[in-house]
Amino acid sequence: MPTSPAPQTEHDTRFLTDFVSGKRVRATAEQRHAVQVFARRLVEELGYSREQLQTQPQFRVRSAPSDNRRGYPVDIAVFSSTERSPDTLEIIVECKAPNRKDGQEQLERYLEMSRATIGVWFNGDSHLYIRKVLAPDGTATYPELPSIPRAGERLADIGQYRRHQLRQPKNLKATFHDIRNFLAANATGITRDESFAQEIINILFCKIYDEVHTAPLDQLTFRCGHDEDPSVVKNRLRNLFAKVRREYSDVFDKSDQISLDPKTLAYVVGELQAYSVTDADRDAVGEAFEVFIGPALRGNEGQFFTPRNVVRLLVDILDPKPDEMVLDPACGSGGFLIVALSRVWEHVADEAQHFSWSDVQLDRRRRDIASKFFRGIDRDAFLAKVTKAYLAIIGDGRGGVFCENSLLPPGDWNEDVRSAIPLGEFDVILTNPPFGAKIKISEQSILKQYDLAYKWTKNADTEDFSRDNSLSDSRPPQILFLERCLQLLKPGGRMGIVLPESLFGMPKHQYVVDYLLSRVRVRGVISMPEPLFKTSGKGGTHTKVCVVLIQNLPPTGNYDIFMAEAQWCGHDSRGNPTIRITQSGESEILDDLPLIARRFKDLYIPTATFWDATDEL
Repeated sequence: MPTSPAPQTEHDTRFLTDFVSGKRVRATAEQRHAVQVFARRLVEELGYSREQLQTQPQFRVRSAPSDNRRGYPVDIAVFSSTERSPDTLEIIVECKAPNRKDGQEQLERYLEMSRATIGVWFNGDSHLYIRKVLAPDGTATYPELPSIPRAGERLADIGQYRRHQLRQPKNLKATFHDIRNFLAANATGITRDESFAQEIINILFCKIYDEVHTAPLDQLTFRCGHDEDPSVVKNRLRNLFAKVRREYSDVFDKSDQISLDPKTLAYVVGELQAYSVTDADRDAVGEAFEVFIGPALRGNEGQFFTPRNVVRLLVDILDPKPDEMVLDPACGSGGFLIVALSRVWEHVADEAQHFSWSDVQLDRRRRDIASKFFRGIDRDAFLAKVTKAYLAIIGDGRGGVFCENSLLPPGDWNEDVRSAIPLGEFDVILTNPPFGAKIKISEQSILKQYDLAYKWTKNADTEDFSRDNSLSDSRPPQILFLERCLQLLKPGGRMGIVLPESLFGMPKHQYVVDYLLSRVRVRGVISMPEPLFKTSGKGGTHTKVCVVLIQNLPPTGNYDIFMAEAQWCGHDSRGNPTIRITQSGESEILDDLPLIARRFKDLYIPTATFWDATDEL
């Protein structure tokens, strides 16, 4: 029996604790990015127990039972039982070979010498699944598999899932990275990341639509069997996407289609089919877009996708209620809106229970809220479309999402945007606006709307700032977004906004702090760790940010300001999860943000007065 993972008492980057055996092993790239990742996938997503796996010491495959040599070491050996003998060996996982061709040759050799019937090659970026098929004459062939069986499943069960059998994905981003690398190497006729992104978004919405519109005991349409002809899979997906297009014709164009070749499409379906994307911890659409478009490309426009733990932190603290108008004026792929809508639906579920509503009444109320009270704007047409489509499928809130430049004068907005998003009418604003020193706004027609776009002078005696009549040549977008959000917020309304910390620490921006403190109540400032927006070694940004909580009330009298500093955000500066081994041997993600949300609620929610502005309006 493998031992429980030992507590990690010191931080030594040369070693790591093996997920399966609990032994300390050298932290090679192979171990960190392939062996440990796939071992977790086997246990957390595919349902195998640690007792069915062997990693340290490595199981060895011998060329013959009588072979007295040590044999060939296997990175991860998966057994059909806890007996873990050569007779119960089921799956061989190899992570040593650097490329797919070498990996396949090694797997075929190991499968030939063992009773295992399934081989996996995984190098941290891409994978290969094969199975051993023996002919009557004893010769073997090794066809590919779309995915591998979960614990207790047969090969024939692959791709035959019922809705209730889908599992929550634990690391969806890793799956999308795997898909991205496969597409880059194998997809026919598509070479650009933007095209990949459009394809994956279309496929992903087929998956979401299928999950939402399939009864728990019914078989899913989004599937790929272990020996199914890829052209059959493609026809099935095309028909499914046709339903998505018809039902949401105001979101998807008639020209939108799934263009991947059959073999590549079958690969993508095989990767996603066992997961319940709608139950994912993080925004699947945002994750996919981030992986396929790439942080470097989006970063040029100051757009970095808000990590889901930050989104949940703000939603937990602002806690939007039914019948409150909610807005994100820089909505990106819709993360804030999706999580906020889910929170409001939790409140609606409580109402339904209290008033004994039927399922039909509850569904009607949920859709009414999504369509009437949730709004989003993004200037990127594709991002606006992604948010619109996601809201359409899960909650019919597509009518509240618009492609528009939030910083333009409202009079220049499209008429439907002006009527749907009036200034001074929003109860809750949740947003992470674009920021960056290289993307300053210089159009005079935009700048002249904002007090913060003018020059400000500091009084040497009072140290107060006053606005000059001369307009600045340019301003960073985050400064203008801050004021635009205040213009959109109703009296007493509350806001959570992600901003660069330099805005509150550099002397040249002191006028911004003075402007805020003299006009509204700054209810809280939460400092975030530097790696927050780092998605990989090269991707993302090191810009240190903070979350600012604001309420649109006159700053009179004394009031509390909630202050917190997060040391950990769930990943390091290379985008890798920050994991600690507890005394009980379990692994946990180092992430202070859920703790900060709990501290806030412990301090202020019981008093029911922190956000209460009834007596002051």
